[in-house]
Amino acid sequence: MTADVYFMDLEATSKENLPQKLSRLIKKAGIETILNENDLTAVKLHFGEQGNTAYIRPVFIRKIIQTIKEYKANPFLTDANTLYVGTRSDSVFHIHTAIENGFSYSSMDATPIIIADGLRGKSETKISVDQKNCKHVYIGSEVIGANALVSVAHFKGHELSGFGGTLKNLGMGCASRRGKLDMHSNVSPKIKRKTCIGCGECVKHCPAEAISLKEKKAYIDKNSCIGCGECIVRCPTESVNINWNQAIPIFLEKMMEYT
Repeated sequence: MTADVYFMDLEATSKENLPQKLSRLIKKAGIETILNENDLTAVKLHFGEQGNTAYIRPVFIRKIIQTIKEYKANPFLTDANTLYVGTRSDSVFHIHTAIENGFSYSSMDATPIIIADGLRGKSETKISVDQKNCKHVYIGSEVIGANALVSVAHFKGHELSGFGGTLKNLGMGCASRRGKLDMHSNVSPKIKRKTCIGCGECVKHCPAEAISLKEKKAYIDKNSCIGCGECIVRCPTESVNINWNQAIPIFLEKMMEYT
């Protein structure tokens, strides 16, 4: 099955600026075919971490919202809470971060933020998919409850998937905490003791508190590890490793099954 893909150039003109071009683009792509009057429409995006600038500019999100409202649908901004330690691991800090990064109620044309999987990532709906790795998936309930969904994704690098875009925005981004744990369950990091300097960065950022220092070297408790890969990113000496040939293909397959 193939679909038409539409592009726009980034050259603004005196007659049409970039947000206006974006509105024309999504209309050309057929957004009206998924929207009905009064539809609760989830706009799935990434709000960015606190102090981060790697997210879609709010001015573009506002134009998407305004375009959705032209069809008398009712949009809301959404994302699920993260597995790793940061400013988006629960809904309170997640919303604070979104507002700080420019996605406030007023700047988003009076559009609310509703975190997809509740206060602590436990509000979920179990969906039967019967795929190779996953028989069931666990999706944030507010996404399941929406009448329509518009995915707004940006291209970025990722330590496990290689890069992220629309598929990761939906598969990983709409999953509840249990769903994210399910996708990461085959990722089992190990410490290379010869190069570990015992700095404690992995200990500080492990959301499961599965890492400790023993004899000035990091140690991972396999029974507590949730496989999020945060230690891989944080290690300054690249002393955390996984079996890339076995763990990553299964991780990617699961993420597509969730999508």
